[in-house]
Amino acid sequence: MFIPTTQEEVSKRGWKDLDVIFVSGDAYIDHPAFGVPLLARWLESHGFRVGIIAQPDWRSKEPFMALGRPRLFFAVSAGAMDSMVAHYTPARKLRHDDAYTPGNRHGARPNRAIMVYTSRLKEAFKDVPVVIGGIEASLRRFAHYDFWENKVRRSILFDAKADLLIYGMAERAILEVAQRMKDGQTLEELRDVRGSAYIGRVGNGAHVEIPSYEETSSSKEKFAEAFRLVYLQQNPWSAQIVAQQHANRALICNPPAFPLTEQEMDSVYALPFEKSPHPSYLETIPAWEQIKTSITSHRGCFGGCAFCAITMHQGKTIQSRSKSSILAEISALTRKSWFRGTISDVGGPTANMYGLGCGNVDAMKKCLRESCLFPQICKNLCTSDAAATSLLQAVRALDEVRHTAVSSGVRYDLLEKQPAYFRELTGHHVSGLLKIAPEHLVEHVTDIMRKPGKKAFETFLARFREESDRAGKRQYIVPYLISGHPGCTLADMFELALILKKMAIKVEQVQDFTPTPGTIATCIFHSGIDPMNGKRVYIATSDREKGLQKALLLWHLPTERAKVIEALKELGREADAKLLWGGGTESQRSSPALRKKTVTKKTR
Repeated sequence: MFIPTTQEEVSKRGWKDLDVIFVSGDAYIDHPAFGVPLLARWLESHGFRVGIIAQPDWRSKEPFMALGRPRLFFAVSAGAMDSMVAHYTPARKLRHDDAYTPGNRHGARPNRAIMVYTSRLKEAFKDVPVVIGGIEASLRRFAHYDFWENKVRRSILFDAKADLLIYGMAERAILEVAQRMKDGQTLEELRDVRGSAYIGRVGNGAHVEIPSYEETSSSKEKFAEAFRLVYLQQNPWSAQIVAQQHANRALICNPPAFPLTEQEMDSVYALPFEKSPHPSYLETIPAWEQIKTSITSHRGCFGGCAFCAITMHQGKTIQSRSKSSILAEISALTRKSWFRGTISDVGGPTANMYGLGCGNVDAMKKCLRESCLFPQICKNLCTSDAAATSLLQAVRALDEVRHTAVSSGVRYDLLEKQPAYFRELTGHHVSGLLKIAPEHLVEHVTDIMRKPGKKAFETFLARFREESDRAGKRQYIVPYLISGHPGCTLADMFELALILKKMAIKVEQVQDFTPTPGTIATCIFHSGIDPMNGKRVYIATSDREKGLQKALLLWHLPTERAKVIEALKELGREADAKLLWGGGTESQRSSPALRKKTVTKKTR
């Protein structure tokens, strides 16, 4: 049975009203890969009556009144993506599709969805509390740089005029809020919920005060300082309250919620999800088609990549499910009428982090490292591949499953410590193509990215080809690469193109860097400063330069040839075109002196 979305469905449950009503920018897909249905099921399992208003028409208040007035609060999310990321390309051009909408249609949610939804709810039910959450609220909880307006915006709590913000993975926080409100507590009494933020005044208790909105919006140095101070408060065992002044009021952000235990993770994923879109939808929803046979084995990532917001949202701590929980979910999935024998993924943000964690509890509770893998693997990190290997072998042994893929990506520098998992992966779980994210291979760029460099990738590539040959399979990698990342010049991108050619790798897609709230790289993009070490960083800001960077990695496509030639002219390296399109050797690259001159020319 689906969570109610209409008054008729509420009545069928024998209910007269609801305790909590979720409002989401996504279509309602009852699957644990989507945050709103997961949290709705979580509250339902604890005795709360919940409903979902999915993709309401925001042009009037009436669609927001479809389920009436909740007894406790409205819970608002823009959906699985920040609404501005969902709507615009890295070149700020309007997208014409939306994978989280029936028919893949654009326009089912507004720009800055949380602000618009909250405004309509306040118009319809002025006295009902609104709690905001999800990725959009979570990563915009402090004053933040907004790429689409090219300015620093206030905390979303001030602009949305919501009553409370829940950030991160919200099971603990939203359940505590619901239970305490049910017991009669007011919003003013809910000032100590971990994983939440509110507008108030700075008290006398222990806290970290970061530069104000006014300071961060006028000084890039202050913006970088504020980001660094916030980033250092992401360890739930050592974090303090963080306060940021906005005029005469302040954003007060409580420490992060503690990670879920294995037992709690198992209970979340054992909830009675239908695993499909609400039956009212008559068109396919691409996001569901992509994940309907995928299995989430864990959360969190300790990679600490500069361009990734997982640290600020899910956290560094890996929260793994038990093998029995995962096998039970797969067994139930095989009984679905649309299941055809293939599991599309068993993983998480990084598949080969399943079952891993810090081996030194005391060190973990004080740790301030950005990454457990960069610049080298932490001595306290447990890297054993036993749990992950055993899991894949157990899934592969299920009679009802013909094939199981791992498509969520792996950290290849970690694979060096996981020989058994590597063999299992390449021997049985690559569907011809393995997703790998080197992002770049020029050392000073990968250092800024907090990624392993060229040597680690070469080692992995040789090992992957060796293991594939051993398994008697023709398998290839799909490398994810970023153009226009902070620190990357046009000369760096040409060097990367030559490296990839030497490795016999051609890429078909390159991601142009998009500055999204909550990442180190976005802080660098706006400020020109690496917030963690204070170093100045080169930034490619013009659409022209970013387009030329991207074209260099797509040099083999006829449509990009003109741009590649333009880029080589810009670098003064027209003669080196033969290194890409024939003739020449690796030794014919320009000298380090010329390359240094090119970088200096482009540096602010």
